[in-house]
Amino acid sequence: MVNRSKRQQELNKLVDRSKSYEIEEAVDLVKETAKANFDETVEAAFRLGLDPKKAEQQLRGAMVLPHGTGKSQRVLVFAKGDKAKEAEEAGADFVGEQDLINKINQGWFDFDVVVATPDMMAEVGKLGRVLGPKGLMPNPKTGTVTFEVEKAVGEIKAGKVEYRVDKSANIHVPIGKVSFDKDKLKENFEAITDTLVKAKPQSSKGIYMRNAAISSTMGPGIKVNVAGLTK
Repeated sequence: MVNRSKRQQELNKLVDRSKSYEIEEAVDLVKETAKANFDETVEAAFRLGLDPKKAEQQLRGAMVLPHGTGKSQRVLVFAKGDKAKEAEEAGADFVGEQDLINKINQGWFDFDVVVATPDMMAEVGKLGRVLGPKGLMPNPKTGTVTFEVEKAVGEIKAGKVEYRVDKSANIHVPIGKVSFDKDKLKENFEAITDTLVKAKPQSSKGIYMRNAAISSTMGPGIKVNVAGLTK
């Protein structure tokens, strides 16, 4: 049995676990139950009617939230020549080739997102064993393997988030900070919900959007009624 602090027990009393709240109510509750002494991240969690064992249902992608995530992302770009210069001018935090590959192999990971041009992937691919487990490996599905370096860096800095279904058919995505205005959190949630609905694999049968919830870093999960958002 999990031992919860008195504070956690009091916060849980504010949430009706049997109820699915409209997104406006859910956001209000997230703000009310966020009592940590830092600006907590607000995360959305979705349970989807997918079978991740099937290749065509391994849902993965990326999108730019309307109001960003509230977090500044450190972007590393593997590129050379004009594309390296383009990455620097776009605001990438780190740009390089073999020098950065060597640094990462030595245990350096002071970055949040990795972008690579296609002509660099033969070398970057060798980092799969260290970048893969951390979810940092560039991937065409998320727009991080591309020659459009300026666009990729700009979107990441603007609040681009990646989503990927796990082995239990769940997806977790940050949608902002507790300090965000209520409307901004609502619009970010609706945007990711809409993106997931549009990305539904054709082979998925039955109920697709089974459950959804939002929570702050230290707060309880709050179920959200997505029926009206998924039609």
